[in-house]
Amino acid sequence: MSEAQPYSAEIVGSISDIDAVAWDACSEGNPFLKHAFLAALEQSGSATAETGWQPYHIKLFDNSSSGAQPVGYMPCYLKSHSYGEYVFDHAWAHAFENAGGNYYPKLQASIPFTPVTAPRLLTLPGATMATKEALLHSLTGAVQHLGISSAHLTFLSKEDAALAADAGLLVRTDQQFHWKNEGYENFDAFLAALSSRKRKQIKKERRTALENGIEVEHLRGADITEAHLDQFFDFYQDTSARKWGQAYLNRDFFARIHKNMPDDILLFMCRRDGRYVAGAINFLGPDTLYGRYWGCIEDHPCLHFETCYYQAIDYAIAHDLSTVEAGAQGPHKLARGYTPVKTYSAHWITNPGFRDAVARFLKVERQDIDAQVDYLATRTPFKST
Repeated sequence: MSEAQPYSAEIVGSISDIDAVAWDACSEGNPFLKHAFLAALEQSGSATAETGWQPYHIKLFDNSSSGAQPVGYMPCYLKSHSYGEYVFDHAWAHAFENAGGNYYPKLQASIPFTPVTAPRLLTLPGATMATKEALLHSLTGAVQHLGISSAHLTFLSKEDAALAADAGLLVRTDQQFHWKNEGYENFDAFLAALSSRKRKQIKKERRTALENGIEVEHLRGADITEAHLDQFFDFYQDTSARKWGQAYLNRDFFARIHKNMPDDILLFMCRRDGRYVAGAINFLGPDTLYGRYWGCIEDHPCLHFETCYYQAIDYAIAHDLSTVEAGAQGPHKLARGYTPVKTYSAHWITNPGFRDAVARFLKVERQDIDAQVDYLATRTPFKST
């Protein structure tokens, strides 16, 4: 008789089929991992099989516990492309398919369209390491069961990346720019920590951004109306059309998150002569402000910096938040007080030859990222100590 396995996994084809309270108990309060956020993506049609994001969530059970209650989850999607991920593997797909393989579909453990570091191995507080290891094993087991090329966990925490490496996955690094609150009393105290030249530059940019009579409103929760969202969605569509040609999110998505998680949303809306001309949507975590999407219908110098960076810093200081994450990439953030941090992803590739080739590539890439982060850390605008 074979020995009973300590854990078992179930694949769930919709977040709506998972209990919201049980899921949220494992989300650590991250707004993008909340059941309501992921449900809005699916129910609005933004993340579905038709858009190349077929939900394939993993629910983990501890077979030794009574009642077969779930002890962990992983937000997963079966992908037919590599768009909306922000960890770019198009070259890997091209090389694998040129060699005669099928790179797609692939399994993606991620938050669709959201380059935010957050847990991917969702467990209850105090869970054992074995539970997270079992989630990883369930992911690689699903790849084997499906007979597909690979699984990818993107923007996972440093600790989960180390656990993935121990489990045999290939770890990839990249960088973003985050602002850190060093206990500043106000924005002027933050400026005082900068070199004189950078301090003057930021002051000038803030004056320039608002010199045409623009006022910035902060709207949260019940203060946000559907009319505000209509205006913001116009800004979002304009930016999407100019940057990547297609908006990943539709208007219904924003209506759903506004209804179901309003206190997690913070809008910065810019008004001139009685009409809104620009805006940015942010999400609030327990100690972090996450800047997500921005758009404008009038061109005003430095307004992007003011709305997305300086207003976020102002808000974080006023509300005692530790971090501002202002989205992916963007070395221009460095001059505005945002410093380089590493991001992590982990990759399970089934073909041995292709896996070895990717491993060699990642070794060189990690060295390059390390060098970039080290160099940029010496180029921050802060005073030398």
